Amino acid sequence: MARKPPAGDPVQDAPQVAGPQHAAVGLSAIGHTLRVAQQQMGVGRAARTLLKVNQKDGFDCPGCAWPEGDDRHVAEFCENGAKAVAEEATLRRVTPDFFAAHPLSDLASRSGYWLGQQGRITRPMYLAEGSDRYEPVSWEQAFAILAEELGALDSPDEALFYTSGRTSNEAAFLLQLFAREFGTNNLPDCSNMCHESSGSALTETIGIGKGSVSLEDLHQADLIIVAGQNPGTNHPRMLSALEKAKTSGARIISVNPLPEAGLERFKNPQTARGILKGTALTDLFLQIRIGGDQALFRLLGKLILETEGAVDEEFVREHTHGFEDFAAAARAADWDSTLAATGLRRDEIEQALGMVLASRRTVVCWAMGLTQHKHSVATIREVVNFLLLRGDIGRPGSGVCPVRGHSNVQGDRTMGIFERPSAAFLDALGKEFGFAPPRHHGLDVVRSIEALRDGKAKVFFAMGGNFVSASPDTAVTEAAMRRARLTVHVSTKLNRSHAVTGRRALILPTLGRTDKDVQACGRQVVTVEDSMGMVHASRGNLPPASPHLLSEPAIVARMARAVLGPASTTPWEEFEKDYGTIRDRIARVVPGFEDFNARIARPGGFTLPHAPRDERRFPTATGKANFTAAPVEYPEIPEGRLLLQTLRSHDQYNTTIYGLDDRYRGIKGGRRIVLVNPEDARELGLADGSCTDLVGEWKDGVERRAPGFRVVHYPTARGCAAAYYPETNVLVPLDSTADTSNTPASKSVIVRLEQSPTV
Repeated sequence: MARKPPAGDPVQDAPQVAGPQHAAVGLSAIGHTLRVAQQQMGVGRAARTLLKVNQKDGFDCPGCAWPEGDDRHVAEFCENGAKAVAEEATLRRVTPDFFAAHPLSDLASRSGYWLGQQGRITRPMYLAEGSDRYEPVSWEQAFAILAEELGALDSPDEALFYTSGRTSNEAAFLLQLFAREFGTNNLPDCSNMCHESSGSALTETIGIGKGSVSLEDLHQADLIIVAGQNPGTNHPRMLSALEKAKTSGARIISVNPLPEAGLERFKNPQTARGILKGTALTDLFLQIRIGGDQALFRLLGKLILETEGAVDEEFVREHTHGFEDFAAAARAADWDSTLAATGLRRDEIEQALGMVLASRRTVVCWAMGLTQHKHSVATIREVVNFLLLRGDIGRPGSGVCPVRGHSNVQGDRTMGIFERPSAAFLDALGKEFGFAPPRHHGLDVVRSIEALRDGKAKVFFAMGGNFVSASPDTAVTEAAMRRARLTVHVSTKLNRSHAVTGRRALILPTLGRTDKDVQACGRQVVTVEDSMGMVHASRGNLPPASPHLLSEPAIVARMARAVLGPASTTPWEEFEKDYGTIRDRIARVVPGFEDFNARIARPGGFTLPHAPRDERRFPTATGKANFTAAPVEYPEIPEGRLLLQTLRSHDQYNTTIYGLDDRYRGIKGGRRIVLVNPEDARELGLADGSCTDLVGEWKDGVERRAPGFRVVHYPTARGCAAAYYPETNVLVPLDSTADTSNTPASKSVIVRLEQSPTV
């Protein structure tokens, strides 16, 4: 039988700490997966549900965006994917009685873990102005409240429409259509906080803000560089692809401030050999200082230029622009500054160079470790420079691979969830629906928080996600949200954002990926796009958690009818009844989706076109792939300070906390942990197990403090530290962002550690 949710928050004042593990997955992952599934779903429901995850006739995992191959295992899911499914398919329920028993002040005092463990929300809930409790409300009343508040705005730009990466293509397309018919491009999304830097850099350099590789490219690569990424926790199914590449002869370089078990050895639970022995993945581990990646790739570029025959001169001549300026900048790179920026030894970089020169096909993969710094866009441009030199974009077995973190975050952007849409997209949208979309740019996440803080935005609507916990500068973000007139969250489960509200608040419960979606025209499917541009259908198999839930497309369609009224000629009611009619419109607006309905009916779906990958055509301003020559930057750490990166534990997916352990790093029973290099700790007088406050230092002079962390001596890069978010988001200043992309710089926070009396 499933287990009841915890009655109270677990105590975290005595976490157990052991040494880090050196292999990932294996029998321990199987056991943990089965235990969590049974606790949330019960045995029978768990089996019926998990066997449909990522299957061609099943539903897309609500976790990460890693793609599936054409040949799939019976169990096509990972441990963290199973946790995500279990929490959505749970038998636990949050009813109106729960809200009656827990006033807002109580919810606000609870941890994100406790809130998420309570189960699925079953009814629309409303927090009236001045009230201390959510109360049930009808769907009609909820949409009337939304229409009232949106209709009272002085400008459509006083509304914000946020999207989480879990949102389906169909719901995302409807939401951006509604927002633009309403009159605003204020469509911030979770990508603003993660891979916006990747999109900015890749759009400028290769002409499309997406990765250029397929699973087959990874399997065919001679060399795979994994930089700033921990696939063992964040994208565990990626380990299978790396294992297959290794079996085919690939070599792997890991570039990261922390050693990660998943990149050391993968114990594949699908094979006997994998369970017993596993596969060593990393051939060379470069333990780089936080933020030193641009300097590393710049020096590698210089060394390639200096090696006779190493540059693919024909590719550079025929397909690139800006080579001479880049070459001049690269030749100016020197060893001393690079070693200072990276913390690496000369022989390590020379070994990496040898592996690069021996490779005919190279892929570079990355995630948040590259995208959340002030100089992130310049860093990713430098990765592109490195690949262009060798002709490693647009041929099999090579390319750029930004690994997206949420299951449809890339698809939402493709559908038009973007505050700075292209003129071509707006032209097509306006022509299809017969209206004039707004042309001025809207607000991203950081600017949305600023607008709420300054009273310039008054209504906040979130399609999924946990905006308050995901955003930087927690105190500023929460104060900004409380200034809103109305906050609205379309959600499956409780999270911190439901407890930090505007004067009025709505919780609109929705179907999850695991739920059957039946509308007036019958059973519906939705679609998603994975990290490599594959689009496929997703079909839930479970009865909905409550008869009072609406699907995401239905919520948007009904909101649009309530707010826009008869002035809108868009067939919102038809869209709600039959999602195929939404896809027909997408096919006429979004390039690459022609004949959409027929193509997603095929098992496995279809691949979107990608000009650099498919035909070595680069739709940039120059018509070619662009070399760039930005000055090399890296964080400089003042004396007595450390450079902190925020990261996930293994019992976590984004802001969703599944448990209080971080098994691969040897942490059990607590999250207020700071990982510090033992030599740094000794110099700072920090004993292993001692208690400390993390205090951020920023140019505004504001003290940002995260109190009560246990010091763990850990093999991080010198001068660097690490701790879990969202607990440490309080330390990330709102205006500490990446140049160009405006992504919060959550991976390079200067902190001092002050003695604390307790954990």
